[in-house]
Amino acid sequence: MTDYDLLARQADALISGHFTADLANISALIYSSLENLNWAGFYLFEGETLVLGPFQGNVACVEIQKGKGVCGTAATQDKTVVVPDVHKFCGHIACDSASRSEIVVPIHSFGKVTGVLDIDSPVFSRFSEEDRKGLEKLALLIEKKLF
Repeated sequence: MTDYDLLARQADALISGHFTADLANISALIYSSLENLNWAGFYLFEGETLVLGPFQGNVACVEIQKGKGVCGTAATQDKTVVVPDVHKFCGHIACDSASRSEIVVPIHSFGKVTGVLDIDSPVFSRFSEEDRKGLEKLALLIEKKLF
C-alpha cells in the first residue's frame, strides 16, 4: 500500500523550479514508489494535442488527440479516469501492449486542463480508490508548484 502523504512530501522536496526536470523526477518517484507499474509520466497540451512529456517506463505514444484514448478522455472530461481493463475501454490507444490497467489524472493551470498524469500497469484492476485520491492530491501539488 502506498503512503501518498509521504509521496507528496517527497515530490514537494524534489521540486527545484526547473519544469522539465521536476516532472522527470516526479515521474521517477512515482515509478519507483508504486508497485506493479510499467509506465508513469506526463502528457502536456500543445494546442489541442497531448504531447509526450517526462516519463519512466517503456516507449510511449508521442501525440494523443484531445478526446482520444484514456488520456484524451480524462483531459476532455476534466476528471480522473480509472480503467481496470484497458482492453474494455472503447478507443484505448495501445502504446504498450503489456498495459492492462490505467489511471489518468488531469493537471490544471489557470483553471484549464494543460496536461495529464498517466500511469499504466501490467496488472488488471491495479488502481484503487485510494490510488485515485492520492494521485489527485499529488496532481494538486504539481499544479500549485509547477503550473
